Amino acid sequence: MTVLILSQGKCGLSQGITHYMRAMATADLMVLIFSVIVNQIIRNHFPGSPLNYTPICRLNVFLQGLSLQLSIWFTIAFTFDRFVAICCHKFKARYCTVSTANVVISTASMLNIMINIPLPFRYEPAYVVNSVQWGCRTITSYHTSLAWAAHRWVTNISNAFLPIPLLLLLNSLTAQHILLASRARQGLKSSSTSGARKLGKDAELKSRRTSIVLLFTISGCFVVLLMPITLIHICVGVTQTVAFQGSKSLYLAISATYLMMCTSSCTNTCIYALTQRRFREELKNLVKSPFSLLCKLHE
Repeated sequence: MTVLILSQGKCGLSQGITHYMRAMATADLMVLIFSVIVNQIIRNHFPGSPLNYTPICRLNVFLQGLSLQLSIWFTIAFTFDRFVAICCHKFKARYCTVSTANVVISTASMLNIMINIPLPFRYEPAYVVNSVQWGCRTITSYHTSLAWAAHRWVTNISNAFLPIPLLLLLNSLTAQHILLASRARQGLKSSSTSGARKLGKDAELKSRRTSIVLLFTISGCFVVLLMPITLIHICVGVTQTVAFQGSKSLYLAISATYLMMCTSSCTNTCIYALTQRRFREELKNLVKSPFSLLCKLHE
């Protein structure tokens, strides 16, 4: 529903913002499908499902890792776009365009696809029944190979170590710029200015408010929900933990932080509804449309 509403372009947002938000919603939907429904529900509760065939299992591992990284980096791309729009006025006209948004989204997608291509080769069949390969089991060389160690570091940097500092840096710079602009505006109000100029300033700041609230809410929730699993990655990397036997508390901690990371993929729609009046109106219209059609057919 979110992708459909954003695709209609009736939420009062620019085309560039709409492209980023639609990409984020699509990536979040992929996370819910491959990380939650397929990986957690079907794999654990339906062991005889065709989705547990080894080739399909490997494909799901690839799509699971890809969707998580796309969700992360589309959020960062959106945050950087808003940083440029608010803080870099000379660069804004060239960067904050639909064509740039398409290039950034395509580039982020291709890079993350390349990073996740090795993931299916990490697994081998867990068991074979009647010449049919079932399940996925980590190959023995995964924990000893230097190539796999390098891939783990690249994945950890891309998933955990780099996104949060980037978001915190961009948001702090954006907040600092907004604070300075607000002080300058107060100075202008205290001086002798025309009413039209004051009105123009108020209209300008009002038009920014929607983007600012949306930016801080999305990135803030993202940081809060991603920070725990980042800390777990650091602890596991420092202690060189490769298995969880005898460490129930660590297993529970990783499960809880994984749940929080997946939860971050279903909060954006609620954020849109809470911060965007036009989005709420379009959501109501979309929900009402089937009932309106039924009423017309009944008449």
